[in-house]
Amino acid sequence: MASDIGGQARRGAFEGAAIGRGVYVISVAAELAGMHPQTLRVYERRGLLEPNRTGGGSRRYSEHDLERLRRIAELTDAGLNIEGVRRVIELEAEVAELRAELERERELARLREKEIHRHYRRDLVPLSQAVVHVKTTQIRR
Repeated sequence: MASDIGGQARRGAFEGAAIGRGVYVISVAAELAGMHPQTLRVYERRGLLEPNRTGGGSRRYSEHDLERLRRIAELTDAGLNIEGVRRVIELEAEVAELRAELERERELARLREKEIHRHYRRDLVPLSQAVVHVKTTQIRR
């Protein structure tokens, strides 16, 4: 039982490292994605996928690549052809980038607003401390 827990911890650490780094060989990546290895090669030739390469030129797939393969499978199952899949993936990436930019701009606007309000608070002087006192009769004119 204890050795199994250690094995799970090691697998978890390995999978965490695999998110951005290519660690899976093509046969393992194909099995994990539920595809034939040749399909992965086709997707790479068509520009849908770009796995990392070892010094010797062997493909290494990351967890990110596997997520992309699963998304490609969803889109092809929905009836899209390879070009349609490529366009949808490009548009999804563009939308994600624009959303991130929008969130950065919103945060910047919030910070600017807070800074402006801080200046207002410093500039305000209570009426009792004002240098010039205004009589209510002067205001009514």
